[in-house]
Amino acid sequence: MYLDLVVKIDEPQDSDYAETKITYVGFVDPYGVEGLLILRASDGKEFHMRAFSGEVARHISNFIEGQRGAIPTIYNMVEEIAELNELVLVKIKVYESGSVLRANVYFTGKHDLVMRNYRASDSIALATFYNIPILVRKNLLKEKMEA
Repeated sequence: MYLDLVVKIDEPQDSDYAETKITYVGFVDPYGVEGLLILRASDGKEFHMRAFSGEVARHISNFIEGQRGAIPTIYNMVEEIAELNELVLVKIKVYESGSVLRANVYFTGKHDLVMRNYRASDSIALATFYNIPILVRKNLLKEKMEA
């Protein structure tokens, strides 16, 4: 994991990324072991994300529904560290790194902080919890698929 301490958080949105909204959260399998979610950009293009924990999918779904009482310990730890350092989570950027999805997590406050190369699923869960923008690299977005 990498930390960059000198970053301008308020810079214009990177043209390689599009802001997305979660339009579906569910599971690939009937046992809820593997999560699935769909992120949609304003132009209608989508990114279908899978191969992450069903537990994280349940947290994302709960956060979307406004259920924030049972926050997982690791997310609570991130929240406490941010509060102690007077930082606020402001956005995440999801991208592909080799064959896996990663995300950069952006904080601002007393100073700007970018935490690089974290699991995309956990980063999306945090973004959902805080209701902040989820930016996805445009090359991951595809035309909407009809069933």
